[in-house]
Amino acid sequence: MMMIDVHCLGSGSKGNSYLIFDGEAALMIEAGLPKVKIIKGYSKFIDKIYGCLITHEHKDHARSAADLAAYGIDLYASAGTFDGIGNIRHPYRCNAVVAEHQFKVGTYIVMPFETMHDCNEPLGFLIYSTVTKEKLLFATDTYYIPNIFKALNIIMVECNYSETLMSKRVESGALNKSLAQRIRQSHFALENVKDFLKSNDLSDVTAIYLLHLSAENSDAQFFKKEIQKLTGKLVIIAGEEQIK
Repeated sequence: MMMIDVHCLGSGSKGNSYLIFDGEAALMIEAGLPKVKIIKGYSKFIDKIYGCLITHEHKDHARSAADLAAYGIDLYASAGTFDGIGNIRHPYRCNAVVAEHQFKVGTYIVMPFETMHDCNEPLGFLIYSTVTKEKLLFATDTYYIPNIFKALNIIMVECNYSETLMSKRVESGALNKSLAQRIRQSHFALENVKDFLKSNDLSDVTAIYLLHLSAENSDAQFFKKEIQKLTGKLVIIAGEEQIK
């Protein structure tokens, strides 16, 4: 049986870019890397890409949105995100979507939901493949997810920092207190990821991808072990080679 394949070109503050493929259609998520790197990295899927979902307008998630639209790829994001990105020369490629209103892209049915970040109208996405019959959750750059989800198969969720690790850096003077507070109010901590996972039905989950780890305030292998211990599921660090 075909299952959704997950691909990652970048995950973190230097740039985010993901692609999922269900055997028939490919769907990109985020456009935070240079267009040349995105097109080259996903070259074998180019004729199968039906669109690109964008969670919010910050450069590490949307820097190549206009370039992808010019290349011929439809973009899906909130009206607030498009306003934040600014002028896109091919507006007919911009599809404004609304939280709690599902839409179809290729073989996928997508339900956007609100997330909590310091930007204009950020979204997460619940994605269902009509081919594999799998549900994939994508949520990043948020300090809280109020929704409860059922029958998930794949979870892609931000795990940006550990409160314990970050507090130690603040105490040592390595991290400014105001920046630490900004992180707390805009990103998902390991401790909050645990609470989120415990609140949801994980019985059908086959893999959990941890996204957007901080280069300074995280520990990839520790995070992986903690989530594996909690859930008993396969845990993958997206873009692990970028975490230095």
